[in-house]
Amino acid sequence: MEKYDFSAVTDRRHSGCVKWDDEYHDDLIPMWVADMDFPTAPCVVRALADRVAHGVYGYEHVPESYYESVSRWFESRHGWHIGEEEILPATGLLPALVAILHRGHTLLHGEGEPTAKGVKVIMQMPAYNGFLHCLADNGVELTGNAMRCTEGKYTIDWEDLERKADGQRGGIMLFCNPHNPTGRVWTRNELERVADICRRYDLLLISDEIHGEVMPLGGQYIPMATLDGVRDRLIVFTSPGKGFNLAGTGISNVIVPDASLRKRVSSALEAMLVTDVGVFGVTALQAAYNEGAEWLDAVNRYIGENYRFLCAYITEEMPRLRVTPLEGTYLAWVWHGAYPYTSAEMERKLMNELHVRVSAGTFYGKEGEGYMRVNLACPRSQLEEGLRRMKTLFV
Repeated sequence: MEKYDFSAVTDRRHSGCVKWDDEYHDDLIPMWVADMDFPTAPCVVRALADRVAHGVYGYEHVPESYYESVSRWFESRHGWHIGEEEILPATGLLPALVAILHRGHTLLHGEGEPTAKGVKVIMQMPAYNGFLHCLADNGVELTGNAMRCTEGKYTIDWEDLERKADGQRGGIMLFCNPHNPTGRVWTRNELERVADICRRYDLLLISDEIHGEVMPLGGQYIPMATLDGVRDRLIVFTSPGKGFNLAGTGISNVIVPDASLRKRVSSALEAMLVTDVGVFGVTALQAAYNEGAEWLDAVNRYIGENYRFLCAYITEEMPRLRVTPLEGTYLAWVWHGAYPYTSAEMERKLMNELHVRVSAGTFYGKEGEGYMRVNLACPRSQLEEGLRRMKTLFV
């Protein structure tokens, strides 16, 4: 019997959360934005309660123990040794990305103008919508590397990637591992091919690994920094936000192994005021990484059970839908192309007629047409009710 009860429903309405309170229907089932409907690990709750009891919440000095917690967690959990000096705390990874993009011309070789305009980025598509907005809003030139989907499994189109990398030498590869929204966890061979392309075409490699703790079927993600020969051009994004449901605490880390590149990245983050992390994020991260492994294993098992429930329900009740095999993240990528709706139409119909909100596949680029993204990190009863309502549309 599990020590933690993830079936219990926590009422999040009127708590100011984006997922539940930014809506028009009181009975809405939100299955879209990527946070969990579970309370975080009890060790984190206790640590935050102790910090709140102190009563003074001034500017935070990040203690040595914070860096030790990050380094120890990734060493023990993922076999990745991180020197404490490599860790740059940040208030969020999208603000950090914007800061980095604004120094994009100068980061790899220390030359060029400090502006995002004209910076060239290659990214596998479909892609996380937050990245798409950051690039578009800051004048960055995006070159999409559309992934292939064969028998439901996404893979990188290597010929296309080679061609586009050759045309953007000196640019940036923005890579997502595990991949949002498709749920792929890249193999070591795939990661090595990406790293090799970045070396040969002189690309800065930014690896977003914030979903790395969410392995609901027992897999293991491989940190890009554990590969040989890529650390001199590598920036890694990590955060306890997804695995421990801490997005609202504003804590993340930018890991830069190479000292010269790190100096330039640190300068970029400081210039955009991204490094002023707060007391609650620092406290929450340390509690999660020091004491939260057991809870994380348990929540992964529960999400894995939700995924299996989703697959069985769809097979039985909505057989014309197709669930993409999930390797990582708590986000199911579901094909609805057998029905006469675009992704946007499907999203609106579910929202307005059935009061279920999912994310339209085209939220992640035109390559997501025909898909929807469904959040599985919720009590089973909530997932079941959402699917029961959806069944009336996908008959």
